[in-house]
Amino acid sequence: MGVSSNFALLKDFAEETSSDKRRDLLRQATEVFLAEGRTMSQSDIATLDEVVQSVASDLSAEVRAELSRKISAAPIPFTRTARKLAMDDIEIARPVLERSRALSQTDLLDVIAQKSSDHMMAVTRRDDIGETVSSALVERGEDRVVVSLLENRTAKISEQTYERVAERAETSAALQAPLVRRAGVPLHLLSDIYLKVETDLRREILKQYEGVPAADLEAAFERSRTRVSRAYGALPENFDAVRREIDSLAREEKLTPPVLVTILRQGPHRRTAFVLAFAKLTDMNYELVDKLVATTDLDALAMLCRAAGFDRALFVTLAMLIVGKDAPMGRVKEFGELYNSVPLEAAQRAIRFWKVRAKLRA
Repeated sequence: MGVSSNFALLKDFAEETSSDKRRDLLRQATEVFLAEGRTMSQSDIATLDEVVQSVASDLSAEVRAELSRKISAAPIPFTRTARKLAMDDIEIARPVLERSRALSQTDLLDVIAQKSSDHMMAVTRRDDIGETVSSALVERGEDRVVVSLLENRTAKISEQTYERVAERAETSAALQAPLVRRAGVPLHLLSDIYLKVETDLRREILKQYEGVPAADLEAAFERSRTRVSRAYGALPENFDAVRREIDSLAREEKLTPPVLVTILRQGPHRRTAFVLAFAKLTDMNYELVDKLVATTDLDALAMLCRAAGFDRALFVTLAMLIVGKDAPMGRVKEFGELYNSVPLEAAQRAIRFWKVRAKLRA
């Protein structure tokens, strides 16, 4: 059947009033187009595409949905028809949004800007998502949209987009596991969210450090300068005086890990001294250590102690004192196992990220 015959089918369709016959005519015409499309000229395809998209407006939702399924699998570029269907209700749009090669990246951006979250979910399932589309999905999409994007292994995502996802993941638990488990996420961003995720995900992050070549780690450290951590709050009133005290101990070579136990046992009023001394001994910034102590984040404190070379017994004692009266002696074994569970090399690499962060902020 030639092009003129195809047009004749569409002419019959336009003149037909019976919905059943219109559907049959359109099905017959589209099947012919798809079968003969590879032998048609680009001009003829474009003309037929224009006719099909113009008559599609007169179809029932059921027929438009059937047309969408056919167009989504079409080997020829019915671009106008695909775009029109992509802007339709989601049950009609879904096939072309998920599979049609006739949609350009610009078409997808228009869908993201104008249509529903369900339309965006359909876009995330495509196998040709570029960086610009990924950026728009993260910018406008709900968490479920971003999760679906992260789980699409073929989607291209830029470092800037990963940064926005990491920022959202700090307060959205739904994004954390998909981000940590996606291949290709920059290591320095995983380091950023380490303190925000649960223990199991922390272990997964540490495992990712273990096999990373030194050159790749150094490159990650360099990229770290593009990220700025949030402020943790105002410093205590006695900060300067206590800092002079701790600096004096360091100059006199009296600032050793066991001193931390001594300071903690002096009572709550020595909290600033403990945090400053701990930060000094681990070469970390005050704000981070203060946050970890305030939230009793023993998992992260164990990593700091492990990386700094504190022995297991010292960490257990510090953990008991930090938890305070709520720590029964039965937890000694638990804290010891926590310390042992942190791989030394992985802890050292993770701490290097944090140190770079602190220096960049300074």
